[in-house]
Amino acid sequence: MHILHINQLYNRASGASRYFIEIGERLVREGHQVTVLATDALDLEYFWDGRKKRVAEREFWHHGVRVLRFPVRRLPGPPIIYPMLRRLMVEVGRLGRPTAPLLRHMATLTPRLPELTRYLAESPDLADVALVHTTNITLDFAILPAARWARRRSIPHLCTPFVHLGEPGNPQIVQYYSLPHQIALLRACAGVATMTSLERDFLISRGVAGERLHVIGAGVDLAEVGGGDGGAFRATHGITGPIVLSLGAAAYDKGTVHVLEAMRRLWAAGSQATWVQCGPLLGHFEAHYQRLPAHEQARIRVLGYVSDQVRRDALAAADVYAQPSRTDSFGIAYLEAWCYGVPVVGAQAGGVPAVIRHGADGLLVPFGDVAALAGVLGRLLGDPSLAHALGAVGQARVRRELTWDAAYTRARTLYGALTA
Repeated sequence: MHILHINQLYNRASGASRYFIEIGERLVREGHQVTVLATDALDLEYFWDGRKKRVAEREFWHHGVRVLRFPVRRLPGPPIIYPMLRRLMVEVGRLGRPTAPLLRHMATLTPRLPELTRYLAESPDLADVALVHTTNITLDFAILPAARWARRRSIPHLCTPFVHLGEPGNPQIVQYYSLPHQIALLRACAGVATMTSLERDFLISRGVAGERLHVIGAGVDLAEVGGGDGGAFRATHGITGPIVLSLGAAAYDKGTVHVLEAMRRLWAAGSQATWVQCGPLLGHFEAHYQRLPAHEQARIRVLGYVSDQVRRDALAAADVYAQPSRTDSFGIAYLEAWCYGVPVVGAQAGGVPAVIRHGADGLLVPFGDVAALAGVLGRLLGDPSLAHALGAVGQARVRRELTWDAAYTRARTLYGALTA
């Protein structure tokens, strides 16, 4: 069976990409053929800002999966054009379903992927594709051409939308993931794979048929995540005290700025903890960090992109993992921290409350509540027995049910049903 994956980044630092990497490589091991169509963006900011990082390599094979990257094209003008266009789409979308055709057109103005569209239309390599699997509903400029292509050829289309639900009762985030044309696209899919029951219930409330929705979730590979050397990490970075670790993009919506502000409160109260951030740095976070006084920057290790080994070493060295995000539909990094018995702190937002069980294997705080965040971080740093207990419960749960093998079994069953 030939499976076509549409994954906008295909970067292991991205949770959505990791999901497709794990599924794709397992499909190949079963004897199936997997082709991934991605872009040349290294991280999200490149979609609207050509000055950011891109990937030069256009085609490569990884563990049997063929990956093709297509260049991102943009309208001429400053990067602010993209958020302005998206904001306009939200306003247009308030008029309801009749706006879906207009929104589909607006979605592919910038960025756009003309070479990808042309490849879909002309390449003989795709003649035997049995299933198209797309992702990231807010990056719909890549999904729409693939959905049209699949529909014209009567190929089943499965979408994993990674809907970011945001804060309860606040539509600021979720409105960008539930525009009329996006919901229409999901309603037309043969199947929709969600990360959590919270995401599934939301889509049902927006009119997506329940029988087409399947909770797949994510996971970790215990053997791959293990092997970190905490002592080596501490020695390399000159850290002797407790470590609060954050992984992933350093961004406001990920709660990274709030972790930084919470740490500043703890330092002012006498804490000797060091904050470590690994992952791409978005511009607004970099500007915020650069304004800090030197004595506070000395308590921080902002490492940017790191190798898999350094990531494992950081997890092994951590005392607390903090990622109070409102834009996580799942949050694989919580599972990685649990693999090392590290307690986790998340936000009461997105799909995270379905992953972290507050008071049992981690703690949740309201998104953006720096005082509450500082309180729980200080509590975990000051109470090693509580931190150990939460981490141990999370570690046992990962081993029991939150592995990639378990998630793949659910995804593979869905693939089989859609291609039967």
